[in-house]
Amino acid sequence: MRLLRSTDLALRVLMRLAVTEGTTPTTREVAAAMEVPYTHAAKVVAELQHLGLLDARRGRGGGLALTGEGRTASVGAVVRAFEGDGDVVDCEGSAPCPLNTGCRLRGALRRAQEAFYASLDPLTVTDMVAAPTGPLLLGITRR
Repeated sequence: MRLLRSTDLALRVLMRLAVTEGTTPTTREVAAAMEVPYTHAAKVVAELQHLGLLDARRGRGGGLALTGEGRTASVGAVVRAFEGDGDVVDCEGSAPCPLNTGCRLRGALRRAQEAFYASLDPLTVTDMVAAPTGPLLLGITRR
């Protein structure tokens, strides 16, 4: 299973904001620090704001900041929110699989996907930035 770029970026934005106490970087600054296009970062930030995980303020004195919910958010819940709850494989797409009615693979893949999420559920954003990760995040600068 491979995470969408937006999921990866969402987790990195949350982690970055979790270690920037007292500062409120802009979306542009976060995008530049992570070397991603501003438009992609802006979409992810908008979704994180919609989920209640961060506050985004415009104008002078504005910027991005984690909410209390963002600090304690389950990594599994964030990944689910960005990845959706679809199956790992599309058995019923434009060309449905002929094995669909008697296939055991779909169920096995679904269980594996749920095990993946279950392993991330107990981890919070704050857990992800505990030492040594937090100090490393602070040391990362744009090349």
